[in-house]
Amino acid sequence: AAPPALQERTLLVAKPDAVQRRLLGDIIQRFERRGFKLVAMKLLQVDRRLVDRHYEQLRLKPFYPALVTYMTSGPVVAMVWEGYNVVRCTRAMVGDSSAVGTIRGDLSVHITRNVVHASDSVETAQREIGFWFQQDELVAWDSRDRDNIYGL
Repeated sequence: AAPPALQERTLLVAKPDAVQRRLLGDIIQRFERRGFKLVAMKLLQVDRRLVDRHYEQLRLKPFYPALVTYMTSGPVVAMVWEGYNVVRCTRAMVGDSSAVGTIRGDLSVHITRNVVHASDSVETAQREIGFWFQQDELVAWDSRDRDNIYGL
C-alpha cells in the first residue's frame, strides 16, 4: 500500500460549463500528467439538495440562487484524485481566471463560469467526497508508476 502521505484525496468537480464546452479531456490530462491517481469519477445531473449540501456556507450570499441555477443547468463530472499534497496542488492548478497556465486561467473567462470546483482543505475534501460519492465508489488500486513519480 502507498504511504499515508500519498493517499491524500481531493474532490474536483467539472461544472456544467466544462462539460458543455468539452473541456473534460484537458482537465483530466492535467491531473494525469501531474502524476495524481484517479480513484473515482462519475457524470451526473446535480439536484438542488446536493448543491445545498455542497455549498452550505454560501446559502445566504446574494449570488446563491444564480449558483444553484448554474450548477443544476447541465451534467457535471465529479472526480476524486489522490496523491501527495493533492489538495494544495489542485488549488494551485485550478487558479483563478487571470492566472495563465491554470485551469481557470486557460479555460474560463468569467468568475460565474469558472469550469471547476476543488476542495480547499484536506478536511473539506473528506466531507465533500462524502457528499458526492459512496465509499464503495472509491477504487483502491496500485499505481505502477509511483516510483517514477515519487522516487519511493
